[in-house]
Amino acid sequence: MNIFTEKKQIQNYLKPLKNKRFSIGFVPTMGALHQGHLSLVKEALQHNDYVVVSIFVNPTQFDNATDLKNYPRTLERDTELLETLSGNLVIYAPEVSDLYGDNAKSEQFNFDGLEFEMEGRFRQGHFDGVGTIVKRLFEIVLPDHAYFGQKDFQQLAIIKKLVEKHKLPLTVHGCPIHREENGLALSSRNERLKSDYKEAAPFIYKTLKDAKKQFGTKSAKTVTEWVEKEFRNHDLLKLEYFIIADEDTLKTVNRKSETKTYRAFIAVYADDIRLIDNIALN
Repeated sequence: MNIFTEKKQIQNYLKPLKNKRFSIGFVPTMGALHQGHLSLVKEALQHNDYVVVSIFVNPTQFDNATDLKNYPRTLERDTELLETLSGNLVIYAPEVSDLYGDNAKSEQFNFDGLEFEMEGRFRQGHFDGVGTIVKRLFEIVLPDHAYFGQKDFQQLAIIKKLVEKHKLPLTVHGCPIHREENGLALSSRNERLKSDYKEAAPFIYKTLKDAKKQFGTKSAKTVTEWVEKEFRNHDLLKLEYFIIADEDTLKTVNRKSETKTYRAFIAVYADDIRLIDNIALN
């Protein structure tokens, strides 16, 4: 498996493939790979001649320096996992300087308001960081298709908006959330959960499923209040937010409409580990 650490290297590798009209799939990651990531790579391999997986912990999308410092960096293990897959697979694992030079700062983006909802309210500047790194990676790899998990649904919507507004020549695909057997959405952060919090964490998805059932007959406000009460009564998990939003605008729902599609979004602290999840409601 080819592993490149510099953008010039990977561009020199990919250019002749593009010239021969081979399709290039792309899965951007921050490493610490798990089966959720592998499901994205498998999807990309199924529909493209070559697939690039980037492994890069992007400093500009962390609003918490401790979270950035503690984020797992496991390139050797990640490589071993990817080697279990068959297909034309390439790793791009650059240093910060390769992508940012001496100035690791975010560009500023306008995502038509998507960036101010949910995660944007609680993580200032986060989506400028996401937009900056994803746009740079797209410009380096020049993929035909890029694959992202729906666990970060807001991020997926913002990346689609990025591609639309900057007229980037690729298609962005959202892939289903990959879950553990107990329902917990797979995340690189799950491995850092202490045993009692890991045991408690499936409560998040259980609550989302119960909220979905209630949403069929009750108002968004009633369902939201019920979820907030459930977490107030929980001994270990602390709710940061639960929001029912329009899938297109990501704006919080005040009154349901039969013509719109809704999704519930949640962020929860399990000790100092922040977990997010979401579920389609209709």
